[in-house]
Amino acid sequence: MKVKVVMMCAGLLMLSACAEPGPPGPTVGVNFDYYDGYYDGYYGPFYDGYWGDDGMFWYRDGSNNWHRDEGHHFNHTAANGLNHVHGTGMHREH
Repeated sequence: MKVKVVMMCAGLLMLSACAEPGPPGPTVGVNFDYYDGYYDGYYGPFYDGYWGDDGMFWYRDGSNNWHRDEGHHFNHTAANGLNHVHGTGMHREH
């Protein structure tokens, strides 16, 4: 029984080493930010994202590519035409 528990723990540790790459750009510090925001659906389905230190929202598409919200389709506050989103995007300081 102890051998099975040890093997299961070892397997979980190996899986934890697999991680998705984050947004491009230089990194000073990395942490996960849980947030609530609002999105108008312009770019298609919402997967995840974060507000960068540049004041812009960075969002992840279905292919795990990161893009800057140049069109300002994400917002911190509710407004007509915006849907609530909740995410755990990786915040990177630029």
